[in-house]
Amino acid sequence: VQLVESGGGSVQAGESLILSCDLSKYFSGRFKACMGWVRQAPGKDREAVAALGTHGGSTQYAESVQGRFAISRDVGKNTLNLKMNTLKPEDTAMYYCAARIAASCPGDALHASYYTVWGQGTQVTVS
Repeated sequence: VQLVESGGGSVQAGESLILSCDLSKYFSGRFKACMGWVRQAPGKDREAVAALGTHGGSTQYAESVQGRFAISRDVGKNTLNLKMNTLKPEDTAMYYCAARIAASCPGDALHASYYTVWGQGTQVTVS
């Protein structure tokens, strides 16, 4: 497994969580990549919620999380993070870290099918 997520859990509506994705087995800085967070709720299709290029460029967010979630990369720790604020019950899902080698994130980065490398996921439950 090249991408390893952590930080999921069960929280109350309105609370916050920070998800982290260990990139050390996948990304060493020798190439550029588009990184994203994708979630899948029971019975629903995968939804890409945020994307970020490893070498700059703007972030992208799904409308469902715009203004509440923030994607970032910690270069020193070689992690990709997702800060989730004001969580809602509809945010309940398995959250996956995903990646694809690319110079930057294109518009397709908010389509889950864009990504070619996936982690195993971390569960987020909001009640």
